[in-house]
Amino acid sequence: MTKDDLIEDLEADGDRKFVTALARGLDVLRCFRPYETNLTNQEIAQRTGLPKPTISRLTHTLRKLDYLVYSDRTGTYRLGAGVLSLGFGVLSGMEIADRAQEELKVLCEGPNPNITAALAEQHRLSAVYTAVHRSKQAVALTINVGARLPIMHSAIGRAILVAMNEKERGHIIQLAIDERPEDKVRIEKSMEQALADYETYGLCTGFGGWRKEVHGIAVPFLSLNGDRIYGLNVGGPSFLVSPEELMEHYAEPLKRAARNLSSGTPKEET
Repeated sequence: MTKDDLIEDLEADGDRKFVTALARGLDVLRCFRPYETNLTNQEIAQRTGLPKPTISRLTHTLRKLDYLVYSDRTGTYRLGAGVLSLGFGVLSGMEIADRAQEELKVLCEGPNPNITAALAEQHRLSAVYTAVHRSKQAVALTINVGARLPIMHSAIGRAILVAMNEKERGHIIQLAIDERPEDKVRIEKSMEQALADYETYGLCTGFGGWRKEVHGIAVPFLSLNGDRIYGLNVGGPSFLVSPEELMEHYAEPLKRAARNLSSGTPKEET
């Protein structure tokens, strides 16, 4: 299911509170990819699937509000300071990301110097990193805040899913199947494995299932008020970080870090 399909479904369902123009405007802002600076109206129209006259009105409005900046010389748009201020507003509200930094740092101080640890939250069919502590080794996972992992196939994405109630989880699984019906069997097996791992180990594993060159484990935890689900993971390059090492040396510290973040107070190891 594409974003356009989702918007059309919401409109067809008669959701009178759903503001289509706002959804379209946000789709325009999401067109800009990492390390990509400028886009034309034509390029934005191609990526959103919207008519160019509609895109022209949207970019004009976003420009007036300082979310886009227009270049007369190149005829292109770039993201403006308004988007940056929104981003900082969101990040400043994510107190959990600040608290997670120390826990991530401690996790990376284990026996293997090639470990990277991260915090993520679900957005649609992705797990989005909101805090990262990377290994300083020459060979390490190249992940950054804002990176998106497939929620159905990454360890951290599946950790978030197992913490959802059955209805919420079923909704996400169905969205994933609707988007990629050819992957239905893989999606269902991935979720079955995640639930089995969580029941057996209290965590979710990702030993080459998402990317063969990556090994990782992840756990879920709830925000202090219990209304948001986060994922916490550790991992590294598969040729430097083995599944056995992750389970033996990092599983319990990972669970402890999640308990600390969920409770708001670090607990001493007993």
